[in-house]
Amino acid sequence: MPASDLPATLNSDTHTKQLPVVEGQLDHSFAAIDWQVPWLSHITQLSYISNTIERLSRSKSQRNSLDGSNGSEGLDNVKTPNEHDINASDINTPDTVAKVLKTSMVQQADHLRQPLPHTKPAHDHKSQTLQFVSQNALPEGEAYEHFIGTTGNIPTRDNLHDLFNGSIWLTFPKTKAMLNYYHMLEIAKQGISERRGRVRDTITVFDENGAVLVTSDASIGEALVDFDWQASLVKPRAKWDNPTQPDNSAQAAVYIFGHALLEQLVHPRKPLCAHGIVIHVAQEFFTLSLAGRMSYLDDKVAEYMDTLLSNDEVKPRQLAPLPILGVPHFWAENADTGFYEDSYVFRSGRRKKDKK
Repeated sequence: MPASDLPATLNSDTHTKQLPVVEGQLDHSFAAIDWQVPWLSHITQLSYISNTIERLSRSKSQRNSLDGSNGSEGLDNVKTPNEHDINASDINTPDTVAKVLKTSMVQQADHLRQPLPHTKPAHDHKSQTLQFVSQNALPEGEAYEHFIGTTGNIPTRDNLHDLFNGSIWLTFPKTKAMLNYYHMLEIAKQGISERRGRVRDTITVFDENGAVLVTSDASIGEALVDFDWQASLVKPRAKWDNPTQPDNSAQAAVYIFGHALLEQLVHPRKPLCAHGIVIHVAQEFFTLSLAGRMSYLDDKVAEYMDTLLSNDEVKPRQLAPLPILGVPHFWAENADTGFYEDSYVFRSGRRKKDKK
């Protein structure tokens, strides 16, 4: 199953230093995001993040026009949700993405009337309140995951990769904290080296490229794991939830977890392949609001990963490949069953071979 540039993707989260963004401008890559695509619909604070990023990624000439230099409406008059909003002066500083994500997290906590999310403490470390900070806060030579685990600070760069990473922290805070917890355990055992070991390799593949199939029909999940694309994606198409028109009677849905996968999907390509897990739910799951679904799912995925990663024999191979544009309703072209006849993308898979 083609992983579509996965090795490069895995290397993209090393959080090495990068040049600051001049005058806080977000580069043209942010303007390329289509915030209406179905695979982004589950992101917490999507409306605020999309509106703010679109506003801050306008060209400098447009921004000069908006800030009142031409006598028209200034940028501060472009309304966004509440008193936590980023104002015009903030776009003239670096660490724009960290500010957007930090604001989103505060707004979400205020809306839910809940405290900010916390780390899951490993060893003698205390639970820390999570927050987004400048990449420059990461001390030279300290592991990214260790820094998060001991301080709660998530180093964030002004790039697409970290924007999507932060959006997943907002949407799956317990699961992300669980993954970081296991990174901490493995770092304590093995230290930092080029070889991460099977546990950290599995974490990294899921963290960067993961997807979660949620289904109340066990046969759909079993078929996906068995690389039976007809039985998982094609024949039961009517059972799949449409993110743009949620259906209480739906029996299957996919939610993307991997932030590098979201980054790659800014420019969708048919061979893009996620590495997934299957979460079985009661039919009542699909009657929940989107916020209710994601809260429930965060608990369940965190539990799943806790069980999976506590096994020393865990390996990335245990994650199920899923050509992500083959998910029903994710891509218009997959309404034609011929879309799935591409044997380069929809392969028979290793598990069928293993059964022979």
